[in-house]
Amino acid sequence: MHWLLYTAILITTFLLMEGITWLTHKYIMHGFLWYLHEDHHQPQPGFFEKNDAFFIIFAIPSFCCILFGTLRAMYWLQAIGFGIMAYGAAYFLVHDVIIHQRFKWFSRSNNTYVRAIRWAHKMHHKHLDKEDGESFGMLYVNKKYREKVRRDKQKA
Repeated sequence: MHWLLYTAILITTFLLMEGITWLTHKYIMHGFLWYLHEDHHQPQPGFFEKNDAFFIIFAIPSFCCILFGTLRAMYWLQAIGFGIMAYGAAYFLVHDVIIHQRFKWFSRSNNTYVRAIRWAHKMHHKHLDKEDGESFGMLYVNKKYREKVRRDKQKA
């Protein structure tokens, strides 16, 4: 497989994962798997949450695509697996490091995107139950949150 096609499949998969994540978050995590996600909205003591199980749930298709794509020389399938894995790494960095600051790596950023994504997630977490949520995506920030941050920066 040509490296350009491989890269295009990987990047397309990465981009599609935002939509898949939005749908999964809204209809599965805030739906029938709420019992795993609930402690993320109503924090309990301790470092780990039941919600962390979604890391494994999302890693399984990535691992399987990479494994079977490699073993069967189906490199398009391997590229899909690496695209899912790349999105998982970005999700970890944005969600656990930047937003929730489970690791204190970027705790004082004044970047508009970082502040907007934190604000969007804050609006998501203002709902403590599974109903009436908003902002289910992760990397894409709705325009209203970016504009709010820009207005706040202009006032300061």
